Amino acid sequence: MTDSHSLPLYIQLSELLIREIQSGRLADGERLAPEREMAAQLGTSVGTLRKALADLTGKGLLERVQGSGNYVRAKVDAKSVYAFFRVELLDGGGLPTAALLDVARVVKAPGLPEFGNSPEGHRIRRLRSLNRQPAVLEEIWLDGDYTPRIDPEVLSESLYLFYREALGLWITRIEDRATMDVVPDWAPISFGVMPGAPCLRIQRISWAQDGTRAEVSNNWIDSTVATYVTRLT
Repeated sequence: MTDSHSLPLYIQLSELLIREIQSGRLADGERLAPEREMAAQLGTSVGTLRKALADLTGKGLLERVQGSGNYVRAKVDAKSVYAFFRVELLDGGGLPTAALLDVARVVKAPGLPEFGNSPEGHRIRRLRSLNRQPAVLEEIWLDGDYTPRIDPEVLSESLYLFYREALGLWITRIEDRATMDVVPDWAPISFGVMPGAPCLRIQRISWAQDGTRAEVSNNWIDSTVATYVTRLT
């Protein structure tokens, strides 16, 4: 991603590698390819890659041995922008990116779980991709009391990061429920699953730092591309 909504490139690379480690595609103790080779594989500069590797080292996910190389140190509690994003490609991992479809302040839709105090919510619709493959259709509802309006121009790739930095809202707990549903009629053709077709849906309730329900979302997953994963240790 290169637009103004994207995370810095080195953070994107760091997040990609975190998800590769957490999915097991990069194993604990594995030696990464030499930096120049790895940068070429990822289509980036050595300088940008080194910033990403430094970020991973700071998070305890990488050990850099002078004269030997970079070694994976897997851990399940790594700090990550996408720590709450549980959808992965079928063979694991995948860097999440998002295409914004619509943002509107509207009356909360009937049938949603109760959340917040306002009768209105900010409805955010996005198409999520993993490694540029469309995978998840999202409809996120944020309680209207957090801000009068959301300007599409200031939304970032990570909504939880946007909440923290722009609204002072920290999502501290989530509850996800899986069910079968049909793809909604507003789904774009690029999603890959036609409106009305059966689809796995994950409904999420998110709690703020003060213990109140701040957000509800519905996420339709193209199961030919991705799957929902939760890991416990």
